[in-house]
Amino acid sequence: MTTTAQVTPTSDKKSIKNQILNHIRYEHLVAGLSGGLVSTLILHPLDVIKIRFAVHDGRSGATPKYTGIANAFVTIYRQEGVKGLYRGVTPNCWGAGSSWGLYFLFYNSLKVFIQKGNIQQPLSPTQHLLAASQAGAFTLLFTNPLWVVKTRLCLQYGFLEPNKEMYKGMMDALTKIYSKEGVRGYYKGFLPGLFGVSHGAIQFMVYEEMKNKYNFYQGTSITTKLTSFEYLTCAAVSKLVAAATTYPYQVIRARLQNQHYSYDGATDCIVKTWSFEGWRGFYKGLGTNLLRVTPATMITFLTYENVVHFLMKKRVEEG
Repeated sequence: MTTTAQVTPTSDKKSIKNQILNHIRYEHLVAGLSGGLVSTLILHPLDVIKIRFAVHDGRSGATPKYTGIANAFVTIYRQEGVKGLYRGVTPNCWGAGSSWGLYFLFYNSLKVFIQKGNIQQPLSPTQHLLAASQAGAFTLLFTNPLWVVKTRLCLQYGFLEPNKEMYKGMMDALTKIYSKEGVRGYYKGFLPGLFGVSHGAIQFMVYEEMKNKYNFYQGTSITTKLTSFEYLTCAAVSKLVAAATTYPYQVIRARLQNQHYSYDGATDCIVKTWSFEGWRGFYKGLGTNLLRVTPATMITFLTYENVVHFLMKKRVEEG
């Protein structure tokens, strides 16, 4: 007499956990980390300018006003030197590097899990959105404290507040934020950040769909390595689409993280921004953002694709 083994809910959970763990590849972490670091080091000054544009609401005298990107760049350089243009670069490198590394790691692990191990199986746009959204939420949970620190370091105006205590660097900021605001201080802007997960989800969906459709048109496998120009084109288009549709959350998040002005939460920030500035207030810094994030994304994705293909090829060769 043959007996059938019963599968308990606990064993189901262990099985799913093991399946996910089996699909984790460190190559995606290393490649994403490399891409994030390279793009951040090259384009950080534009990030400083974007943040300063985003938090300027016309009501706080502690926030300097610039007439444009070029004026902001020159003014910051004259008043604060090169150091001013690279305020917050350390947490930005940590944040961008770890964010891209973790995002690519989580996203590809979830994607292969959905594909049930068959990496040649293309996903639907909905499945791309699901995997990217989950990867974004996991990543933000780990990295939000770094984004709070980066924002605050970028918003230190020593020339306007000579008597105010300044953060000396990333570790000093992490320590002081915790001592004065507790763990909650690390997660300011987390809620709009979660809304921002849609940004990454849309970007990855468009990017993956473009690659898959192009490979299908070429009659090649979806895992086929593209040329640098093709990766750059897919990355640029996907970033432009995502940025245009989800930018307002970045303004709200930056304002909530701004140490010079206090809001009673995301809703209060949204209401006040709309009341005093209208819809334009939600798009402050968009031009700078596009100028920065589009080439940043192109650099990140190109670096990632080349590094991950190199590492995966090395893994196969080593058996």
